[in-house]
Amino acid sequence: MKYIIEITPKASKDLKSIPKKDVVKVIEKINEMRNGLKGDIKRLTNFTPEYRLRHGDWRVLFEVEGDKIIVYRIMNRKDVYRFGG
Repeated sequence: MKYIIEITPKASKDLKSIPKKDVVKVIEKINEMRNGLKGDIKRLTNFTPEYRLRHGDWRVLFEVEGDKIIVYRIMNRKDVYRFGG
């Protein structure tokens, strides 16, 4: 299934605070999800958004709505789960 990737303004702001070399890799991983939920993806329990993509120390929190993937946050692993959705 082909997905459309939508990045929220908050996630765009998160990208600006990440080192440039990591931004490139994280964006590559996000783009790989267009062709299906591939990669180190896990469904989270009792947490909103419902899914996370892991790349090194970075976590991408997102939800799937039909044929759309909505990226809400992109944060370091030490901070991401404190945010709470």
